[in-house]
Amino acid sequence: MKKLLLIGLVFLTLLNAKESVKFNLTNKNLDRVFPTKQEHILSYNNILKNVKTSVVNISTQKSINPQSQPMMNDPFFRQFFGGGQMVPQDRIQRSLGSGVIISKDGYIVTNNHVVDGADKIKVTIAGDKKEYVAKLIGKDAKSDIAIIKIKAKNLNAIKIYNSDKVKVGDVVFAIGNPFGVGETITQGIVSATGRSSVGIVEYENFIQTDASINPGNSGGALINSAGYLIGMNSAIISRSGGNVGIGFAIPSNMITSIATSLVNNGKYTRAYLGVGISDVTNEMSSFYDNKFGALITSIEDNTPALKAGLKRGDLIIAVDDKKIQSASQLKNLIGSYSPNKSIKITYLRDKKEYTKTVKLGSQDKLLASTNPQNYKGVNVETLKTRTNIKGVLVSKVDPQSEAANTGIIKGDIIIQIENSEIKNLNDFKKATKTKSKKRIYIYRRGAVFAVVL
Repeated sequence: MKKLLLIGLVFLTLLNAKESVKFNLTNKNLDRVFPTKQEHILSYNNILKNVKTSVVNISTQKSINPQSQPMMNDPFFRQFFGGGQMVPQDRIQRSLGSGVIISKDGYIVTNNHVVDGADKIKVTIAGDKKEYVAKLIGKDAKSDIAIIKIKAKNLNAIKIYNSDKVKVGDVVFAIGNPFGVGETITQGIVSATGRSSVGIVEYENFIQTDASINPGNSGGALINSAGYLIGMNSAIISRSGGNVGIGFAIPSNMITSIATSLVNNGKYTRAYLGVGISDVTNEMSSFYDNKFGALITSIEDNTPALKAGLKRGDLIIAVDDKKIQSASQLKNLIGSYSPNKSIKITYLRDKKEYTKTVKLGSQDKLLASTNPQNYKGVNVETLKTRTNIKGVLVSKVDPQSEAANTGIIKGDIIIQIENSEIKNLNDFKKATKTKSKKRIYIYRRGAVFAVVL
């Protein structure tokens, strides 16, 4: 009986406490904790909600043939598969990324590495249950930009900002699909602009940000606090693969220039000056009135630079009255022009300033005149890496070719053909003029071996 009474008292006590809490929660004196009036809360929701449907999720599918992989063409590796009798079956590789809608009728910009080699590209948009099949319109591997298109109308195309006006400290938001979890928005600031020599792609002029960017964010939007696109998230520096606060975005001005050409022509052709360039060191700047720019270290034959009278040792300090501070800046600027455009180059020679008008050439024509024809399934290019090895780099091997069967793989360096040393593309051309069998000497991972083609 006492136990029952005690339980009853405890229940009443709890009931009274609950009523007391209820009374306190409705007490007008607590309006300061639970405000009824509209207060000013710092939020970017009104900006971001209009941009969310401008960023899409991209999923790709690629068939991988093990026989087309470099290791499978390596004669040493193939020994482990019984001379090619036990070859693994084809497999499907799937990946995720992001993209940005740039037109109401379905054009989407993304990274080339998101869609490169994909057999199928599918797109989903926030708030839309439909899954769209996308078509690849064009790509530019040197800047890591690609354009895809879906069949749709009245899409929410993003507004684009002049990235030349972006400043360090600007508040930014990264929108994308990290790790495939769905559309995600992270906040940060612009950490730096004009980042180059990062080693990600050939043409680099990145906006650096500490907004969280992770795998799957590639191709997504980097927007400012007004909701305008300032860049496309492309890469991170990380030892673990996750975000550490160092992310890179391709600036919107580069995107606009390249995307326009990809939509109109299916490709992007860069202008060409024809010079080798480097930065000026502090010690060397005294020879140029302590000015910095792009130092000409070499002039190629039959190029716009040679025709204009430029020489090794000239320091290019401006192009069209735009100051040049580094070699990478000049490279990116020339690469942003269309072929045959006439530009005004200002340079220093013997501490005197000169200005000349130069008509730029076309990189496509340059490549056509310097790249040799496919030789029995092998494509080669100039060896650009800093190494003591002289030769030409194997850039591509047709998996069905005689070259692939002999074990030549992408990344090999051809150093000699028969008795002729190969130091450049011209040497390769001369050595492969005849169709007779030839001994090809190849450098690979510190070893040299020979094959017969």
